[in-house]
Amino acid sequence: MFIRAYLRASTQEQDAQRARAALDAFAEERGLAIAAYYAENESGASLKRPELFRLLADSKAGDVLLIEQVDRLSRLSDADWQTLKVKIQEKRVRVVALDLPTSWQLATPGDELTRRMLEALNGMMLDMLAAIARKDYEDRRRRTAEGIAKAKQVPGKYRGKPEDVERNTAILALLAAGNTWSQVCAATGASRSTLSRLTKAKAAVVMVA
Repeated sequence: MFIRAYLRASTQEQDAQRARAALDAFAEERGLAIAAYYAENESGASLKRPELFRLLADSKAGDVLLIEQVDRLSRLSDADWQTLKVKIQEKRVRVVALDLPTSWQLATPGDELTRRMLEALNGMMLDMLAAIARKDYEDRRRRTAEGIAKAKQVPGKYRGKPEDVERNTAILALLAAGNTWSQVCAATGASRSTLSRLTKAKAAVVMVA
């Protein structure tokens, strides 16, 4: 049994490694060792998370997927959560979350009956917390949209997020020099969605010209 820690933050401005100390402490208290860490800056509302799926690809039956909170694993829609859950079940990976005490015993070996009972209970709790995380995500998006709409009613109040012109110029220069998207993301800290937006905007300008 290997314990694989998954760390996620939503944006490049956030630290995906923030929860690492808490996961290390959890493992140390139980005399366990974390075999590998998988960290990425991607939205929990999307299934496009390369590191999460690399973790699952690396996992064997009985391995533990260790997370700080269930929302680090999923802020997915119900359909996408079911897709991810099927993948986890196919790999027979045990999800252990620090904010889900019912899952903690799955991090240590136990008898077959106890394990199956805990997995059944844990599955129900994961479904519930994943649904709560999704609702929180949708509520925050709704409040943000309402706030922007209200600000737009006042002339000059809403300006949006300022563009980082220097960084974006550097990104386009790196891409033009033949660097891969992965190399540019690693060098600049930008997400793949940012690269996609910039390349589309550049292509649109070229077409107009």
